[in-house]
Amino acid sequence: MADYFVHESAYVDDGADVGAGTKIWHFCHVMGKAKIGKNCSFGQNVFVANNVAIGNSCKIQNNVSLYEGVILEDYVFCGPSMVFTNIKTPRCEFPRNTSDDYLTTLIKRGASIGANATIVCGVTLHECAFVAAGAVVTKDVPAYGMVAGVPAKLIGWMSAYGDVLEFDAEGYAVDSIGVKYRKISAVEVGQI
Repeated sequence: MADYFVHESAYVDDGADVGAGTKIWHFCHVMGKAKIGKNCSFGQNVFVANNVAIGNSCKIQNNVSLYEGVILEDYVFCGPSMVFTNIKTPRCEFPRNTSDDYLTTLIKRGASIGANATIVCGVTLHECAFVAAGAVVTKDVPAYGMVAGVPAKLIGWMSAYGDVLEFDAEGYAVDSIGVKYRKISAVEVGQI
């Protein structure tokens, strides 16, 4: 007996590696070469392709497709109907649909992606990056970076806890739970 939950309307293909405590809800499809960590939650109509790797405690909301080339580290949040691409220049007449064609998209620990955002393949969202709803991300997002717009642009910084960071004149900020951050440059923030 599996130590994870699969709704009766969902399909988990033979060979899929699903961690303990994970919940896979209505109309999901997990392909046989997918790897999913412990304690994840998959909302309605989520698709997980072969060779996708998902860390522990990730939350994937309704209508998200994770195509080959996508890697989620632990504690990643994917909002409803957000989109990952996996080919930069798709063409129907000249298909690019083998593993060699897919670009890697890396979403690092604690990153959050808002509803209806698009992550163009080949980028990295660094630790605790925050992508606003509807943004189109075409380049890497720094750790704790907050991006919005089309194309997405850096608009501020967010703590791991989820507080917008306000830096003092010396370049320091403290979030609501007392964690300190330092602004190293215009494009880099780190925890102290």
